[in-house]
Amino acid sequence: MRAVVFAYHNVGDRCLRVLHARGVDVALVVTHRDRPDENIWFRRVADTAADLNLSFLYNEDPADPALADAVRAAKPDVIFSFYYRSMIPADVLALAPGGAFNMHGSLLPKYRGRVPVNWAVLHGETETGATLHAMEAKPDAGYIVDQTAVPILPDDTAGEVFEKVTVAAEQTLWRALPAMMTGHTPKRPNRLADGSYFSGRKPEDGRIDFTQPASAVYNLIRAVAPPYPGAFTDLGSRRFIVAQARRIDATAAPAGLTPGLHVDGSRIVAICGDGGALWVRQLLEGSTADHASPVSTSDFQHILTAQSREEHR
Repeated sequence: MRAVVFAYHNVGDRCLRVLHARGVDVALVVTHRDRPDENIWFRRVADTAADLNLSFLYNEDPADPALADAVRAAKPDVIFSFYYRSMIPADVLALAPGGAFNMHGSLLPKYRGRVPVNWAVLHGETETGATLHAMEAKPDAGYIVDQTAVPILPDDTAGEVFEKVTVAAEQTLWRALPAMMTGHTPKRPNRLADGSYFSGRKPEDGRIDFTQPASAVYNLIRAVAPPYPGAFTDLGSRRFIVAQARRIDATAAPAGLTPGLHVDGSRIVAICGDGGALWVRQLLEGSTADHASPVSTSDFQHILTAQSREEHR
């Protein structure tokens, strides 16, 4: 099997290594350049390709005719996409007579679309996974080749779940390749009516609404916790990120406090709309988690006191 691989991020790194280990002839790797505004906490596929002595090129515009020319020149049997950020045009996919396949970070047909791991954590799911499926014009809509499930534990952050999904992607591809390489690719239905589609998330989507139930606030904190930008709230002109939190048992939650952040003895707590509370284990001040500084309980008490004085002037 000869392949062209579009890849990025940790899933791209691991799946590219699986292809190499299984003896797939990877004729060309297409990846992204790092964005200067992004926290690069993951592996660079360009480094992986260089490590495996594979030809690679950078591309941010899949509609560029030069990309189609490069793929055509590589003469692939199949095309793979492993967390490549952009939709690959149909005319490029058609250059692989054996089909084009994508690795998606959910159990399709659930959570089609962007950032599926974050959405799964946000919605309080207890399971997600990785799915290898055929690519077609509609996102994440082609038939399913194989998939692997992983658990989402009650206190898992999206970053921790993504690590599990990366392993699930590696396992799924490893298991599927022998049949694919002999021309017997499994084909399972991808029943879109039984699933869901979600678009990308914006930084503003991380704003905490403390009037929501404690479960919803906690899920948001877990879904965007570092290495993602973090769930945040503003006090005056200052932005605070709740980077780590834990649920507080209802019998131990402080009473009589309004929804928001408070100091309760030696700890910072978040009071939510249903009376539930969270222990804020790490509070940061800054625009995003990777550009923020830790705030101690005593420092935050001073900030709250100053804020209260300002509001009562």
